[in-house]
Amino acid sequence: MNFEWGIAQIIDGLAQMSWLEAVAVFFGIVSVIFSIRRNILVFPTGIISTIIYIYICLEYRLYADMGINAYYTGMSLYGWLLWSRPLDSDREVPVTWLSSHGVLKSAALLIFSYAVLYYVLLHFTDSDVPYWDSFTTASAFVAMWLMAKKKVESWIAWIITDLVSIPLYWYKGLPLTSFQFLFFTILAILGLLSWIRSANASKICLSKK
Repeated sequence: MNFEWGIAQIIDGLAQMSWLEAVAVFFGIVSVIFSIRRNILVFPTGIISTIIYIYICLEYRLYADMGINAYYTGMSLYGWLLWSRPLDSDREVPVTWLSSHGVLKSAALLIFSYAVLYYVLLHFTDSDVPYWDSFTTASAFVAMWLMAKKKVESWIAWIITDLVSIPLYWYKGLPLTSFQFLFFTILAILGLLSWIRSANASKICLSKK
């Protein structure tokens, strides 16, 4: 019964989906696929999706997610610039792992951003999901920052973000976007595996020099 209800919700979501949400979902999926392939087109396609989601999140009172989409837009511009300026003229910016210091810094950033966002949502907005909204935003904040730097751990942060976003958007009455995050989770796992191989290959190449 629950499965049938879920399918009915998705079909109903498709029927009620605006062309604007359809465009956002399309470019969001395309952007993730480009990121797995380490293609610089991840950024322009992502920018289109995030700009649209700024409006959608505002409409559904997902204020922290609205903010993170604005952040995505800015970081996409930064990442676009960073990826287009490789270390050498004939070599792209390599995929690498975080150092132990980088892991601690990322964890501190996650905790700090979550605390700030939760406080703001709880005391200054009419958000009815301050716990969820602030957490997905904080984890996505870290994920995007790490992706711009081509760090493998960015995919771990994306997986966490996507898994929590699935029930959040379902609860908010956006079943199609919820389904999109389920698809994003699968792509993020593939992205993690792909970037691990790339990071290991880069390490081998550097050790031979």
